[in-house]
Amino acid sequence: MSPTPQDTPLQGIKALTFDVFGTLVSWRPTITSALTSSLLFPQDSPISPTDLANLWRASYGQFVTSYNPVTDPWKDIDTFHHDSLISLLKSHNIPLPTPEGLVPLSKTWHFLPPHPDVPDALKTLTKRYKTATLSNGNTSLLHDLIKLGNLTFTNIISAEDFRAYKPNPKVYLGACEKLGSLNPGEVAMVAAHLGDLQAARSVGLKTVYIERAGEDNWSAEEERYKAAREWVDIWVEEEKGGLQELVRRLGLEEA
Repeated sequence: MSPTPQDTPLQGIKALTFDVFGTLVSWRPTITSALTSSLLFPQDSPISPTDLANLWRASYGQFVTSYNPVTDPWKDIDTFHHDSLISLLKSHNIPLPTPEGLVPLSKTWHFLPPHPDVPDALKTLTKRYKTATLSNGNTSLLHDLIKLGNLTFTNIISAEDFRAYKPNPKVYLGACEKLGSLNPGEVAMVAAHLGDLQAARSVGLKTVYIERAGEDNWSAEEERYKAAREWVDIWVEEEKGGLQELVRRLGLEEA
């Protein structure tokens, strides 16, 4: 028997906000393939395309967590991806493509496929809730991913709207305002990253954790990961089916 809305930990929720990269779309295979086909790795290179993909993604994490909206000049994620790729290639002695090849390569992030459970689940969730992206990706990037993946949202919200990046509280609270001046407790953040959820929770949002293989940088052996089991409102294990399991837990299977 499916739970009713009143039975779930998200009772009273009016909106769901979604992290995009890793949570809704799969980045690693596409990025690795693009790097493999577009770059000439020296035969003696100690770094593989997979390694480079992981470093590129890690550099993004370092950028957004260290970004200070008060003192740092604004840089959108497309620009960051371009600049960080150049830096990584130079630091690992990998020849740079021509400018004509570098820009499309840096924008591979616009062409990531959704996880299989995502498109239909979003359509179902949108029947009951306001649904919104809440991503550090710039708006044009999000529009491309939504179009490519046939993803359904009532709102498209980017950190770019607030000239700040998650995990800055300004992003989560700004999203609540954009969703109709909702109280934070009326909004749930859905993500595959516990750090994202911890920041959302710190300003009052509910939390939904979607486990994705190889996505979170919190290890299951860490105390903070174990502690998160106590405060995450809905925890969907990797083998449970992603957003489709969230649909079930919210009592929307027949919606």
